Amino acid sequence: MTMQDRENAFENKYAHDAEVRFRAEARRNKLLGIWAAEKLGKADEAADAYVKEVIKADFQEAGDDDVFRKIRADFDAAGIDTSDHRIRRKMEELMIEAIQQIEGAP
Repeated sequence: MTMQDRENAFENKYAHDAEVRFRAEARRNKLLGIWAAEKLGKADEAADAYVKEVIKADFQEAGDDDVFRKIRADFDAAGIDTSDHRIRRKMEELMIEAIQQIEGAP
């Protein structure tokens, strides 16, 4: 294997990992939106619309803080008593689930 082959393999792996991460974050946000919508008592079209809002919130800035702030603000406005730690923990759990779903997908 030449140095160029190694470099190409590294670049391909990096690109693949970045794509998986992006897809996993999008899926995690969808799962998080479903979880939060349920906690907020939303169903059907209202739940679907809320999930889209959560997904859209992730485009405000890099990282997870924008999504967290959306959920936190919505829970506070609705009087949902859930700690910051619980929301962040749920985000971590759903990220693991999202990665498993993506890696298990054909």
